[in-house]
Amino acid sequence: MKPIEVMIVDDSAVVRQVLRSVLEGDPGIRVIATAADPLFAQQHLQRQWPDVIVLDVEMPRMDGLSFLRWLMQTRPTPVVICSSLTGPAARTGCEALAAGAVAIVTKPVIGLRDFLLGNAAELIQAVRAAAQSKLAAVSQRPPPLAGTALAETSERVVAIGTSTGGVQALEVMLTALPAVCPGLVVVQHMPAQFTAAFARRLDSLCRIEVREAADGDRVLPGLALIAPGGRHLRLRRSGAQYLVEVVDGPLVSRHRPSVDVLFRSVAQAAGANALGIIMTGMGDDGARGMVELHDSGALCLAQDEASCVVYGMPAEAVRRGAVDIVLPLAALAGRIVEQPWRR
Repeated sequence: MKPIEVMIVDDSAVVRQVLRSVLEGDPGIRVIATAADPLFAQQHLQRQWPDVIVLDVEMPRMDGLSFLRWLMQTRPTPVVICSSLTGPAARTGCEALAAGAVAIVTKPVIGLRDFLLGNAAELIQAVRAAAQSKLAAVSQRPPPLAGTALAETSERVVAIGTSTGGVQALEVMLTALPAVCPGLVVVQHMPAQFTAAFARRLDSLCRIEVREAADGDRVLPGLALIAPGGRHLRLRRSGAQYLVEVVDGPLVSRHRPSVDVLFRSVAQAAGANALGIIMTGMGDDGARGMVELHDSGALCLAQDEASCVVYGMPAEAVRRGAVDIVLPLAALAGRIVEQPWRR
């Protein structure tokens, strides 16, 4: 098979050297160019275009976010952000994902070389996932939904799981929802320092309220609760109400938060009162949980291959027989507000 051709754009010569060494340790990856800033990268792109770009954000002459936006307008290309995006800079990471970056690998300010060498598998996996992505699939946002708001109730819940490409896909879906709709609980695979900023960004764009989930939060109509990065999100029932639990624990299906954890808890707590949706993402997290959700009586939806950035998680759920309906991204919001939820 043809190797994945990668360009590295980072102002640190040490980072460029270490990243090249790490990535070329995989025989399926070939680094075809490095650049000290985006302007040098643009010059090289006139001669040769890579399959994936590994991109820093804080660089001289042009910042990485501006370069990313230029890329997506000029020739959409899978991008993996590799940058020290912690603390207040987490907002920049969210903006990068919303602008089209496929994944983010956060690097520390201190001990950088050891970190990059010790996290070779994560870097390689991110590049491989990026190479499989289809960026044009989520370039258009559907028009807002028409129609009347739903009657308020706390007895129904929408559980959503997504990964690679999910930042853009969730924006498309959640911005299309009316102000009053069933409460939503969401797992998006994302580093811990990004989820609060991600939720705030969605909240500023949507008619519904969006926030990072806290332990004990009640699931309410018109509210989407996003699982905090690095912690699992579970649903439980308290009388006639649904609440969320935010808990620590081991990785499940190689992730924390895990979609499997969320879906299994929703199956136990809500059953047929739930709607499950599995969206774009690499791997199989959520497929096993969706089997349990489906068996509990919930209606289960999957995003279709054509609109997915990576058709991994939905494909696995379909393969296991857990999906009732496959829909394009633009149709998912309409199915959330359509009542009743029937197979």
